[in-house]
Amino acid sequence: MKQLGTLDSAFVNLENAATPQHVGGLGIYDPASAPGGFVRFKDVLSNFDNRLSKLPLFRTRLVEVPGGLDRPYWVEDEHYDVEFHIRHIALPRPGDWRQLWIQVARLHSRPIDMKRPLWEVYVIEGLDNIEGIPEGAFAIYTKMHHSLIDGAGGATFMSALHDFEADPAFDQLDKSNTIIRDRQPSQAELLARSALNLFTGSVRNMRSIGSTVSDLAKYGLAIGKKELQAPDINAPKTRFNGKVGPHRVAEALMLELKHIKEIKNATGSTVNDVCLAIVSGGIRNYLEQKGELPEDSLMAGIPLNMRTRTAETDEKNQVGSTFSSIHSDIEDPLERIAAIAASTKVAKEDALKNPMVNMLRVSGFMVPAVTKPLARIWARNELSRFLPVGVSTVVTNVPGPNFPLYCAGAEMVRYYGLGLLTPSCGLFHAIFSSNGKVTLTVLADRNMMPDPEVYKQCLQDAFDEMYAAAVGSRKKANAKRSKRATATEASA
Repeated sequence: MKQLGTLDSAFVNLENAATPQHVGGLGIYDPASAPGGFVRFKDVLSNFDNRLSKLPLFRTRLVEVPGGLDRPYWVEDEHYDVEFHIRHIALPRPGDWRQLWIQVARLHSRPIDMKRPLWEVYVIEGLDNIEGIPEGAFAIYTKMHHSLIDGAGGATFMSALHDFEADPAFDQLDKSNTIIRDRQPSQAELLARSALNLFTGSVRNMRSIGSTVSDLAKYGLAIGKKELQAPDINAPKTRFNGKVGPHRVAEALMLELKHIKEIKNATGSTVNDVCLAIVSGGIRNYLEQKGELPEDSLMAGIPLNMRTRTAETDEKNQVGSTFSSIHSDIEDPLERIAAIAASTKVAKEDALKNPMVNMLRVSGFMVPAVTKPLARIWARNELSRFLPVGVSTVVTNVPGPNFPLYCAGAEMVRYYGLGLLTPSCGLFHAIFSSNGKVTLTVLADRNMMPDPEVYKQCLQDAFDEMYAAAVGSRKKANAKRSKRATATEASA
C-alpha cells in the first residue's frame, strides 16, 4: 500500500464531472505487418494484459481515507478484470474522420470510474472511409487519470505497451512475481495512519508553505531589481475562458517533421517555437473569423517536464507549468515566430526561479476534505473570471520515439495525444512527434468551439503561411542565385 504524492493527489482533488482529470491518446494501427496480416481483438487484449502485468500500478485502485483527512493510497484491486478496462467498439458507416473524432471526444468527456484502476482502453474498428489510413486499420484510444501519469511518463507507458518489431519472440510472463500482493486496509488503519501523518505532514506542509512564501518574496524582489522579467499579466480573455462544460470536441492535424525543421532552420528557432507559432496563428485566424481577435497578445500555459530540471522523486507526476505570450497580435508569421522564440526562451530560463511553476502542488498540500469542496465551489461559481489574467490555451509538446512501434504485430502509423481542460481554460493543444511525423491534437469545450473542423483549417492555414514565408522565399532566393551562377558560368 503506497500513499499518493502531493502532486499526484492534487489531480485527484481537482477531479470534477465537467473537468475530469484524465489524459489520453489515439493510436492508429496497420494490421498488414502482423503475422497473417490480420489482428483480432483477443490479440490486442492479450498483448495489453501481458504488458500491464509488468506495470503493477495499473492493477491498483484508489483507497480514500475516511472523511478525506489525508491523501489517498494505491492498493491492489482484488477484483481487477482486464476485460472491464479494454473494450471493443466500431464506428458506424461510413466510418469517416469526423465520426472517429466525435467518438473519441465522447469517450474523453466521460470521467473515469474512480473506484477501479484509473485507466480505460477502447479498440475502435470500422475506419473504412478515412483518407490516408491503410485498409483494415484500427484505432486504440487510451485514457489514464493524471494522478497515474504525466506527459513524459505517458510516452514511457506507450513504449512499454508496444513492441519494437512486428513479430517478437513471445515472453510468457510469470504474473505471480509481478502482481502486487496487497490487502484492503481497514478504516481504523487508515485513520491511524492519517493521525500520524497529521503531525508530520503538517510540519512538512508548513515548511513548504513557508518556502513558497519566501520564494515569492525573492521572486518579487528580483523583478523589482530587474534581474528577472516581470510576467505579462495583461493578456486578454477570450471565448476559451468561459465556463467549461462536460462536453468535448476533438480534431487533429498531421504534419511532416522535416517541414517543421525546415521552418526551424530558416528562422533560427526551435521545433517547439514553430509548433507554438502554428497554434498562435491558428487561434488568431479562428478568432479573426469570429470577429473576436483581441488587439493584445494571448497567453498560453506551457507544461514543463520537471524530471530534467529538478531532483527526481517517486511521484508519478513531475510536471510544472510556465506561461508565455504567443504574440497572436502579430500578423506577419516570421515576426510572430521570432517574438515567440524570444518569449519562450525567457519563460523557460526563468521557470526554476519562478515559484508559480509549482503552484499546482497547492491543491495537494491540503487534505481532500478541504481541497475537493473548494475546487467544486471554484468551478461552480466560475471564479476564474475574477483572475486578472487569461490563459487562452495550454500547449504541451511531447517527443515520442523515432522508430516504429507495434501492437499485436500491427504497426502504429499515427498517434495523437489528448490533454485535459480546467474550469479556467477550455482549449488544449497536444503536440506529439514520432517517426518523422508531428501531430497537433485539439481538445476543446463543445460550446466554445462548435466547429472544430473550421479550427483545424485555421491551423493548417497558419502552417502553410509560415512555411511559404520561411521556406518558400528561401527556396526562391536559392533558385535565383543558382540561375545567376549558371548564367555566369555559361558567359565565361
